[in-house]
Amino acid sequence: MHIALYEPDIAQNTGTILRLGACLGVPVHIIEPAGFHWSAHGLRRAGLDYAEAANVTRHASFDRFLDGRPPGRLVLLTTAAETGYTAFAFLRDDILLLGRESAGVPERVHEVADARLKVPMVAGMRSLNVAVATAMVAGEALRQTGGFAA
Repeated sequence: MHIALYEPDIAQNTGTILRLGACLGVPVHIIEPAGFHWSAHGLRRAGLDYAEAANVTRHASFDRFLDGRPPGRLVLLTTAAETGYTAFAFLRDDILLLGRESAGVPERVHEVADARLKVPMVAGMRSLNVAVATAMVAGEALRQTGGFAA
């Protein structure tokens, strides 16, 4: 299992996701450009010392990510999806891809995704915080695949 963040906007969310990745043993890919400086205070504050323990790979662009990505399906989490994440059968090598907090991902990224999933929400609500959505979906994916640390 891998987590990939497409051009993340908010350092605090990225720091939280790095902490999540470190604690769950899930590598995190950052697809640049990010909307903050990598050494941003918010990134350090949210990630605490866990961010240093995270397995992080930074990619200069989406094309570079595609060229060097690990094997596995690209599973895009998006509010535009029809399928809820709890109705999806995850595989151990899936890559959970999340878009920018401000804009999601462009159509080109939707087109290359192997699957598109959403977190079902109450009618009228736009979206969850990206770190919360990551934790929910990664938790279910790890549960299904037996990927939680003992």
